[in-house]
Amino acid sequence: MNEKFDFGPDSSGNTVYIRRVELASLPDEVREQVEGVEALYAVHGVDGERLALVKDRSMAFMLARQNELEPVSVH
Repeated sequence: MNEKFDFGPDSSGNTVYIRRVELASLPDEVREQVEGVEALYAVHGVDGERLALVKDRSMAFMLARQNELEPVSVH
């Protein structure tokens, strides 16, 4: 019942994760560049590396798809 499944090499190769990031948790130099928002959206690779920060969720998904990546929302 709890068996591991091998999704194969292609299962995570193009996957990126979209996550909301509170502005207060970001460095000062980033916060200074963005006014009037409470949060940004980060695009993360499968290894957890932050690849991009954008102002809204739909832009994060669009950015990922334009770069032939498969976005997945992370809560």
